[in-house]
Amino acid sequence: MRLDHVSYACEPDGLMATAERLSASLGMEFVKGGIHPRFGTRNIIFPLNNHQYLEVVEVLDHPASDKAPFGQAVRARSESGGGWMGWCVAVDDLAPFEERLGRASVPGNRKFPDGQELTWQQIGIKGLIADPQVPYMLRWDDGVDGLHPSNAFASEVELDALTIAGSADRVADWLGNPVETLLDDVDVKWTAPNGTPGIMSVEFKTATGTVVI
Repeated sequence: MRLDHVSYACEPDGLMATAERLSASLGMEFVKGGIHPRFGTRNIIFPLNNHQYLEVVEVLDHPASDKAPFGQAVRARSESGGGWMGWCVAVDDLAPFEERLGRASVPGNRKFPDGQELTWQQIGIKGLIADPQVPYMLRWDDGVDGLHPSNAFASEVELDALTIAGSADRVADWLGNPVETLLDDVDVKWTAPNGTPGIMSVEFKTATGTVVI
């Protein structure tokens, strides 16, 4: 179990404008991700060190976005102004989470221009909607490691710390593990929620110093 990526819902002026602001802040380029047809969303990718990435995600005017929890989560966050939507941990086995939550994981996919397809299974978005401090869980399908978004290009930017309004105990109960055991070199700073819990900010190490978004 490890931190895989963080998700940022686009702001009112749209996906590209939001990505360009983040690009200027981080001093790095981004790549267009593509459409998630099962979720009714699309994303832009900022590859990071340590097999991690930042995605900026936008909901589409598509029936899937009304039905899929991920599309619902993106729409709700964007309609409230955009910003940090959640964080995701990659796991080797989703079965314990499926058993604990009493539902099956759902498949996700995104096609590349050359026809290759990145596929995965995920669970926990409903939990994130109800309690945004908790992450959702993902298992990349076998054979797609080379297509992981962090491999889009070599990056010098590293995710260094998360500040989360919430409780380490609550997240540990959700994951079945203490948070410190799964985030390796990523520091987590907990604050008492002032309103809705969730990610308050993310710190990145860049070539010019620390950037907080």
